Amino acid sequence: MRTKRIEVQSTAGAYSVVCGAGAIRCAGTEIARLGEFSSLHIVSSKKVWRAVGKKVQRGVGAKNIDAVHIMEDAEKHKSLRTVELLARELVKEGAERKALLVAVGGGVVGDVAGFVAASYLRGVALVQIPTTVVAQVDSSIGGKTGVNLPEGKNLVGAFYPPRLVLSDTELLHTLPEREFRGGIAEIIKHAVIADEEMFAYLEANLERVKRRTRETLDYLIPRNVAIKARIVARDERESGLREVLNFGHTFAHALESVTRYRRYQHGEAVAWGMMAAALLGHEIGVTPADVASRIVALVRRLGPLPPWPRVQPGSLLAAMRSDKKVRGGKLRFVLAPGIGQAASYGDVPVAAVERVLRFSPHLFCDSGQAHG
Repeated sequence: MRTKRIEVQSTAGAYSVVCGAGAIRCAGTEIARLGEFSSLHIVSSKKVWRAVGKKVQRGVGAKNIDAVHIMEDAEKHKSLRTVELLARELVKEGAERKALLVAVGGGVVGDVAGFVAASYLRGVALVQIPTTVVAQVDSSIGGKTGVNLPEGKNLVGAFYPPRLVLSDTELLHTLPEREFRGGIAEIIKHAVIADEEMFAYLEANLERVKRRTRETLDYLIPRNVAIKARIVARDERESGLREVLNFGHTFAHALESVTRYRRYQHGEAVAWGMMAAALLGHEIGVTPADVASRIVALVRRLGPLPPWPRVQPGSLLAAMRSDKKVRGGKLRFVLAPGIGQAASYGDVPVAAVERVLRFSPHLFCDSGQAHG
C-alpha cells in the first residue's frame, strides 16, 4: 500500500486527505482516529455501491456500519428533494448529532451528502470516500457542498469541510471509460491554472493516463490534491484566489443548465468550458495564441465529447447570469494569461462572449463533434 497524507487547513480545523493505491484499506483505522461516533451512516449510489461496496465494508469494518443509504447520483438528482429524503432516512435510523456520515461516490454523492451533513441537526461529522477522478482531485476537497435549482447549478449549499478524505486510486479502475476521461478534464484544469510542469507531463503522457497506469495515477492524484489543498487553504470561502478553480466553469455550468443536466457529465462540460475559456481569453487579449492552442489541443485529445447544444447564445448567456459567480450583474470569467497561471476577470465584453458562443461549436466540430 502506497499512500500520501496531505493536510488541508480549514477554519473548522485541519483535516487529512489520504490518497494513493490501497487507501481504503486503512479506512477503519483512520476513522477511529477521529474519535467516537454514536452511529456510522454511508451514503452512496446503487452502481457505486455495487462496484466498491465490499471494499468499503472491509476497510471500514462491516460491523461498524449502522446503515447504508442509497441515492440516485445523476446530476438531476442533486436536489433539495434528495437532501430531504436522506435527512428523513437518518431520522428514521435514529441518527444523533454525534453520528458520522460517510459519502462514497462521485461529485453528486459527495456534494449532496456533504450538504446533508452540514444541515442535519445543524451539523454532523463527514468523511468523504471519492470514487471518481473529479471527486478525488477536486470536489471532495475544500468543503463546498450543495445542490442545484432549476435556475442554476450549486445555488443552495454550505461551506462544510469533511473530517477526512480517503482517495484510493484503485477505486478508479471500476469507472466507465467516459467518466474517467471526463475526470481528466479537471486535472487539465488544475494544470492550466497552477502547474505548468504537470501540463507538460499530460501533453507527453496523456495516452498512458487514459490507460490508468499506476505510475501516472500515483503521480497525478496527490499532485492535484496538493494544488486544491493549497488554494482552498488560502481562500476557503471563495472570496478571491479560489475563483481560479472555476476555469472553464462559467461556460460549463451554462452548458449543463441549458441541457437540463442530461447531456454532459460534469467533466465533459468543463472540457468544453476550458476550450471556450481559452478562446475567450485570446479574443480579449489575455491568452496568447500559443497558450490557447495548447489548451484546446490537450483537451481535444481526451476523446469525443457530447455535442455542443443547438441553442442560441442568448440562452447560454441567460444561464451564465444565474451563475453564483456573477457580481453586480456582471459576468466573471477565469482566464489563463499563461500555462500555470489564471485570474478572474469581471469586465469581459458581452459581445466577445457572444462571438465565442457562436464560434465554439464550429471550432471543435471537425473532431467529430457534430452539434445537435
